[in-house]
Amino acid sequence: METEVEFKSGLFRPFLPEASQVNPGRYGAELAFWLCRNLSDRGIVTSYPQHEDWGWLLCYQTQEGEEFHICCGNMDGGPEGKVLDDEWMCFVVPLARGWFGRKKPSIDKARPLLDMIKQILHEEPEITDIKWYSGKAE
Repeated sequence: METEVEFKSGLFRPFLPEASQVNPGRYGAELAFWLCRNLSDRGIVTSYPQHEDWGWLLCYQTQEGEEFHICCGNMDGGPEGKVLDDEWMCFVVPLARGWFGRKKPSIDKARPLLDMIKQILHEEPEITDIKWYSGKAE
């Protein structure tokens, strides 16, 4: 199942100065808040965005209680190390539970969430070059 997406957009460029970012060159707050709101507008409720050292995440829980993270951030610029503020990635991963994280929900339980993310991204005309990949979550 396709659980990772890359795309381009100027919509989510950070508007606060670099010193206000979670980590240098790590962006995604604007994207995470935008996605959170768009999902909520369509009946899929997540947590407010939370920052990590690598980017931002939203927590999502199915009606059955399975939990997933929607991870968002800007893309790395490759070997030259350029910071990209118009190329983005999102991916969905199951949240492990139990001893040593052995209990993970099937990624199939997140299909309605993934389908809605696809729809939201494709409906936004300022988002281009959308590429979906099968991720590590399967």
